[in-house]
Amino acid sequence: MSTDTQDQPELQGRHALILAALGIVFGDIGTSPLYAFRESFLGGPPLATSTAHIYGVLSLIIWSLILVISIKYLLVVMRVNNHGEGGIIALVSLIRRADMKNKRFQALCISLGLFGAALLYGDGTITPAISVLSAIEGLEVVTPFATPYVVPITLVILLGLFAIQHKGTQTIGMIFGPVMIIWFLALGALGINGIIQNPDVLRAINPVWAIDFLWTEKFTAVLVMGAVFLCVTGGETLYADMGHFGRGPIIQAWFILVFPALILNYMGQGALVLSDPAEIQQPFYHLAPQWALIPLVILSTLATVIASQAVISGVFSLTRQAILLKRLPHMRIEQTSDRAYGQIYIPVVNWMLMFATMALVVGFGSSEALASAYGLAISLDMMITTLLILVIFIMRGVNPFAVAALGLLFLTMDLLFFGANVVKIFDGGWYPILVGGTIFAVMKNWEWGQTKIRTKYRAENRTTGMALQQLRSDDIKRTAGVGIFVSEGGEGAAPTPLIRCIDQIKAVPQTIIIVRTHILEKPYIPIDEQIDIHRLGKNSHEFDIRIGYMDHIDLPVIIARSVARAKLDITVDRCIYFVERNPSITATDKFSLPANVFKWMNHNSYRATDFFNIPPNRVIELGARQNFDKKPSQSVKGKKK
Repeated sequence: MSTDTQDQPELQGRHALILAALGIVFGDIGTSPLYAFRESFLGGPPLATSTAHIYGVLSLIIWSLILVISIKYLLVVMRVNNHGEGGIIALVSLIRRADMKNKRFQALCISLGLFGAALLYGDGTITPAISVLSAIEGLEVVTPFATPYVVPITLVILLGLFAIQHKGTQTIGMIFGPVMIIWFLALGALGINGIIQNPDVLRAINPVWAIDFLWTEKFTAVLVMGAVFLCVTGGETLYADMGHFGRGPIIQAWFILVFPALILNYMGQGALVLSDPAEIQQPFYHLAPQWALIPLVILSTLATVIASQAVISGVFSLTRQAILLKRLPHMRIEQTSDRAYGQIYIPVVNWMLMFATMALVVGFGSSEALASAYGLAISLDMMITTLLILVIFIMRGVNPFAVAALGLLFLTMDLLFFGANVVKIFDGGWYPILVGGTIFAVMKNWEWGQTKIRTKYRAENRTTGMALQQLRSDDIKRTAGVGIFVSEGGEGAAPTPLIRCIDQIKAVPQTIIIVRTHILEKPYIPIDEQIDIHRLGKNSHEFDIRIGYMDHIDLPVIIARSVARAKLDITVDRCIYFVERNPSITATDKFSLPANVFKWMNHNSYRATDFFNIPPNRVIELGARQNFDKKPSQSVKGKKK
């Protein structure tokens, strides 16, 4: 199974991949000109719009894009991938698979990576809010009478965006690329228009202006870096979406169109403010002639909606990965495309994002206020990515001097941006940290509870061989038909539903298929490597099914393919599936917060039957009560659906 194009199989050719990458990957970083330059002067302590300050801020923006995006992410970080997939979950998977001698350090790296992944949920709510709000604020440039309607219009657009998520992005995605091409061409054209009015602004390319600004302004300059950071906040998105398009198309799209357009626009804004310092209030929209304002507001709105869509889809993808890696409870996942597995919809996550995003718009009220909440979590996430990349380089035997040089360069930038954003914590920066910390706590709690269940499961369980031996007893009746016993347990352990049938029901189907599902630390597993079939005895088989953490799961289809390949005389569409029902959780300590949180999540998690896409009319669920404090008392809860 191809890793670079699996999620976009309808795309053919490198040009199509570049076009698609423009529509999905660069939305976040591509809409930063709406607010990044302006916030550098207005977002923190007032910064005078002097020539030296304008050149200094522009130089910082230009060289941040060069060092952080062009060099760090595109030329270095994107060389590290997990079978073509990028992103922080891919890094966690690589470290988990590594044979490291220091297991405590390995566990620390894994936890650090999961915390970084959790931080992206905060970004998933802030990006749509600040992007759409900053676009609609362009109406205030058209007419001051629009000010009272900015927030309501933003809320309506966000409501519509989240409301159509269940339809998927396959159709609307076809226009994403062309719209973003127009957007970046417009950015470049507006920038050129501004530069023509004041060509001296080109001097800001010299990094000496950035160094001088940092040296002379010191503390004020560090605070300004918190706003400058807004121009590179899409770096993690570039890396996370690498698996959809491949490294090559993303790099080409960046250097051919995106990077030049961004540089031109930022310089154009700087040139405008050099000519008239009062223009700092809305330098982006004031670059356009009066007749182009309304079309530009419409185009900006489309671009920010696209940027928001990319972030929302990224959160869906991240959630599915966390579920398959057993870091979050099962949730309902809908496939919105029969060809593109990357296009999914998770209702619970969608509505949580919607309410959080709309609450941010109402609570902060403007993109300027929201900018104070934006950046802290992403800067911390970027620093975590750097640390994990350095660990992987060391594991792979990269020259230690090269690793040290890269670490010094990247961590210096990361620490500078993180330090600049830390001061925002009381002005709104607490929000993404709170969200990320909460999601991380949920992940750790779910892992803790699952470990407790598996421990008790192993204590009471028996091997498959022992269970099959019991079937020879005259006390066990064999009924006609085929029973598929689904297990997520360890190697060699008999599935819990099979044990329940033997111990409590005293009957099992004549033909038995034990299905073991293994979620691997790889994004995709090729079809010819997904299944191993073992004959356990007369009328008994075991299917070992390997699934990648980004694979679409349809257990009946996989089993049918397995039966056909092994040429077994089994009618799959008449099989009965025996699955383990979510165990009832009890705890003698009613005040145990971890136990009660896990109990609530377990009770509300999506059933395995739905998660594996098993037909509900051919399922029997069997379960047991699990007590976290005592030995489990076995009971059967049978339910033919």
